[in-house]
Amino acid sequence: MTLANELAYCSLTELTRKISQRELSPVEVINAFIDRVETRNPSLNAFVCQDFERALEEAQTAEKQLMAGDALGPLHGIPVAIKDLFSSKPGTPMTMGGVRALKDNITQHRCIFTERIEQAGAIVIGKTNSPVMGFRGTCDNYLFGPSRNPFCPDKNTGGSSGGAAATVADGMLPLAEGTDGGGSIRIPASWCGVYGYKAAYGRVPSLSRPNAFASDTPFSFSGPITRTVEDAALALNALAGYHPRDPYSIDDDTDFLPAVKRSIRDWKIAYSPNFDVFPVDPQVSRIIDAQVKAFEEEGAHVEEVKIGIGRPQQELSDLWCRLIIPRNITGLDAAKAGGVDLLGEHHQDFPAEYLRWIAVGQHLSAVDFYKDQEIRTEIYDAIQSVLNDYDLLVTPTLACLPVDNANDGNTVGPSEINGEQVDPLIGWCLTYPLNFTGHPAASIPAGLSEEGLPVGMQIIGRRYADAEVLAASAAFERLRPWQESYRQCAERVL
Repeated sequence: MTLANELAYCSLTELTRKISQRELSPVEVINAFIDRVETRNPSLNAFVCQDFERALEEAQTAEKQLMAGDALGPLHGIPVAIKDLFSSKPGTPMTMGGVRALKDNITQHRCIFTERIEQAGAIVIGKTNSPVMGFRGTCDNYLFGPSRNPFCPDKNTGGSSGGAAATVADGMLPLAEGTDGGGSIRIPASWCGVYGYKAAYGRVPSLSRPNAFASDTPFSFSGPITRTVEDAALALNALAGYHPRDPYSIDDDTDFLPAVKRSIRDWKIAYSPNFDVFPVDPQVSRIIDAQVKAFEEEGAHVEEVKIGIGRPQQELSDLWCRLIIPRNITGLDAAKAGGVDLLGEHHQDFPAEYLRWIAVGQHLSAVDFYKDQEIRTEIYDAIQSVLNDYDLLVTPTLACLPVDNANDGNTVGPSEINGEQVDPLIGWCLTYPLNFTGHPAASIPAGLSEEGLPVGMQIIGRRYADAEVLAASAAFERLRPWQESYRQCAERVL
């Protein structure tokens, strides 16, 4: 077995140990993962920008630091990718999710994820695929095309961090950045069978400019996509912490690694099989109904509950679109002021449903905005009322199995589940209500469908109870380990 294939099965935590103990050098590690990407990515279309030459230079520096006995960060020499949406590193392209007019746009900005992950010693080797402006729950665009699911390349990865989830599931990386404004970490984690973690709002800082307050409508996050819960806790330690330029940043230095060893005995766990209002595919329901019982094997008490969501799911998905679209409009206006009229001469770069919501957003008033915040408050209060009585809330992550990839750049989710219409953009995602509220939430692999496609389970904690979500995730992982599924991916001939 080549080193590239051997490391495809290696956890982030184990890889950091091998590097720190000099069993592997950073140069060996980076070269091995570059080999893996060059072999596997052409079939999966997960990476859309490869920065290998600079990564190898940084690996050589990391190796010298290791051999000199310098103080090392917790992710020293670890390869990682950032998402080609709004995340950035100086000298790399930023196409905002495959906008064709931006294919040659080179940024000189360093986002907070890149800053934090590099301070921890990680090495960025490239950028991963995303839909245009992150505005759908699938991963496809006109510039790069769809990302393909490692479990079945005819299927989509989910989005918007679809390329990131595919790189981790297929062993091209042990860690990748996801961003999450409506489920974009948890959606592809569910469909690609990996662990995706969205921390409590404010835990991982976000630098939004020129509007420092933009990331709260809805709450938007950066976070890790990994193959194990412990790996996510390790990454969260590197990412979390106060930043003076983020007005919502939490001043807290919690170490999240001990959480993965905690017992959940006597915890009360609420289970909602459909978030009250979502139609759910029977295969998904059967898997989650069975797997939620694992928590009882660890001594927790699981009870099915009604959350108290008083709005139909179509109204909620429309609310999400209305809340997030003003941020998109101001970003497009800024691009126009900078000389690129994306909605004018380049409007064909955007899907029709995106342009429709832009038109809706341009006619929203401040009164409309405040009325929408009242609906959002209803959702917050309903979830809070459950978590007043329970330690955690568990739901399916998604209402359906992975969809087929389209060949025209317009892969979307289903328009109907169990005979009920849903919005193909995001209406099949039980994730976005947590972006209304800011609660920590993870998607954890719960099993495989009859066709061998991954199904994710969502674990939701009280506000700022990240350690509890990680503890429950780790307890589930001990009882229902999913690591062997990655071997199926990694050994599949593409």
